[in-house]
Amino acid sequence: MINQPYKQFKQSRSILHPALQFFVFLLLFIGVLIVGNLIGVGVASALYGLNTVAAIAGGKLTSPNAANVLWILQTAGMTLPIFVAPVFFAVVIVREPRDYIKPTFNFSWILMLLVFAIMFMSNPAIEFLSNLNEKMVLPPWLKWMRDSEDSAQKLMDVMLNMKTIWSLMFDVLFIGLVTAIVEEFMFRGVLQTIFMRWTKSTHAAIWITAILFSAFHMEFFGFLPRLLLGVLFGYFVAWSGSIWPAVWAHFLNNAAAVIATYLFQHKVIKTDPDNQQMFTASGYVISFIIMLFLLFIYRRTAFEKKQIPEY
Repeated sequence: MINQPYKQFKQSRSILHPALQFFVFLLLFIGVLIVGNLIGVGVASALYGLNTVAAIAGGKLTSPNAANVLWILQTAGMTLPIFVAPVFFAVVIVREPRDYIKPTFNFSWILMLLVFAIMFMSNPAIEFLSNLNEKMVLPPWLKWMRDSEDSAQKLMDVMLNMKTIWSLMFDVLFIGLVTAIVEEFMFRGVLQTIFMRWTKSTHAAIWITAILFSAFHMEFFGFLPRLLLGVLFGYFVAWSGSIWPAVWAHFLNNAAAVIATYLFQHKVIKTDPDNQQMFTASGYVISFIIMLFLLFIYRRTAFEKKQIPEY
């Protein structure tokens, strides 16, 4: 891992200071989020009735249309805003989509193979952090966080009730690919770029963005493993100069979870995807060492393609 000197950071053509950029983007995202939720409620109400939408939003998930309503609310109220806000910000406000979204494919495709291997080897580390996270005891006044996560899990269980192979393919496409693209555009694209120009530090920008990424999901008992994922995604982008290795990694993580859930639901596998005790202590250590080695290879490969010196 490197700490790039200040002179290597591109100067933004935008007249906005990075701190102001962050504030503007935050306001933009909140605005788009509000509009998206209003649209989602409107569409769902028009199709299934306002009473049905209100009941489902209140946690009554017995309606046969519950899954459809939840998907509409998720798409319009969260997925689209996460996509629209960073694209509008990069194209219209700062007018630097190449730097703030990083859609270039100018990187060695070996990186994609390395990303696959790194994500595979990260599973034990993610399990370890998940177990550590679960053992944390919240004070009584924060009990609402656990209750909130349990409620959110019930909603997700309804949305991930995959009865056919077609529902599996839809969830892999939407949760795996679409979610990966929009979240990476926002976090490793716009936000990480803002913090990199603000702090003048690659590492600081990656970790700050990863913390925001994990906190954004509002799952305290999944904060640490998601933080690790955010850090990995951040370095994938910072070293390659492209958003797509991180999108690929994000897709692999999400799609694997969806497929495992489907296989467990249909009793193809007996291991519950939520079971977080599959590896031993030696497995944690060995996989972590291999993961670090693969990250080193990824960095070397990325820099050789870009032909910039390592520091």
